[in-house]
Amino acid sequence: MTELLALEVVWFGVALSDLWFVVVFGFLAVFLFLDGWDFGVGAIFALREDHHEREQCLAAIGPFWDGNEVWLVVFGGGLFAAFPSVYAALFSRHYLLLFGVLATLILRGMAPEFFEQRESEGWQRWWGRAFVVGSVGAPFLLGVFTGNWLLGVEGVAPASLVVGLAVVALNVAAGAAFLRLKTTGALADEMPGYGVRATAVYLALVVVALVLLALRPGLREALLSPVAIALVVGSVLLGVVYVVAARAGRPYLALGASGGMTGALVALVAVLMYPVVEPMTGLTVEEAIIGAPAVELLTIGAAILIPLVLTYFGVLYSAFSGPIDVEESY
Repeated sequence: MTELLALEVVWFGVALSDLWFVVVFGFLAVFLFLDGWDFGVGAIFALREDHHEREQCLAAIGPFWDGNEVWLVVFGGGLFAAFPSVYAALFSRHYLLLFGVLATLILRGMAPEFFEQRESEGWQRWWGRAFVVGSVGAPFLLGVFTGNWLLGVEGVAPASLVVGLAVVALNVAAGAAFLRLKTTGALADEMPGYGVRATAVYLALVVVALVLLALRPGLREALLSPVAIALVVGSVLLGVVYVVAARAGRPYLALGASGGMTGALVALVAVLMYPVVEPMTGLTVEEAIIGAPAVELLTIGAAILIPLVLTYFGVLYSAFSGPIDVEESY
């Protein structure tokens, strides 16, 4: 079953270094989608002035956001376990940026709890703003981090800023579809418009990001590969599906399309990077992967634990399926 080729471990014809490269980026995609709709709801929260509608926004994500956030820990843990040298390089090089991500996530988590503690208008205004800052800041900074990772830069490149904005727009589209599912009345009725506009902004930002990436000789050729072109075309088609589904009152399909766009975005980053996993140093997946038997034990453990985690999430979403009660609060 197992074959050792130089430093590479192969199972059933698949190199475990390649497998874990896919798995790590898969964890990132799952987080950006699942917690992405929570972030999107936080951004939409800023656009609603009615207190009851804001309570509905908080109630809609209440059972889910802390569970969805676990996938960021899974992503970081998977990167550390499979590619420890890459984890060390990225987290040391982007130390302040990742602390910013942590700070915004803490703010996003604290704000709803404090928002509900007092009926004071000033108090709720302050914590409402904190909730919005956390909900918008976290995906923006994660997008910047992902762009910097791809480009192999230490500072903040223009392309990375555009990727950060694109992630925020994509999250708003997912959040709009999610609120259309979970709420009723005027709030739900206005969500398709929010989602369509956010999708248009996302696709426009993707075009800008691709132009900026194409200016880099090392990425220009990769962008013209068949897989990269297919992912870009697929994103556009999924954007069309989202718009049609949102306008037709099919929020499940719209939410699924936003998930597809998220997966395509992360997959595009992975495709442009592969076989390198640390672009600044040129370290490849084969060079960065932990050795045998550690990678084999890691794979066996993941094969056992990931289905259990997915089962938990299936139970969670089933238990809290359907629209929230009109009087429900966080």
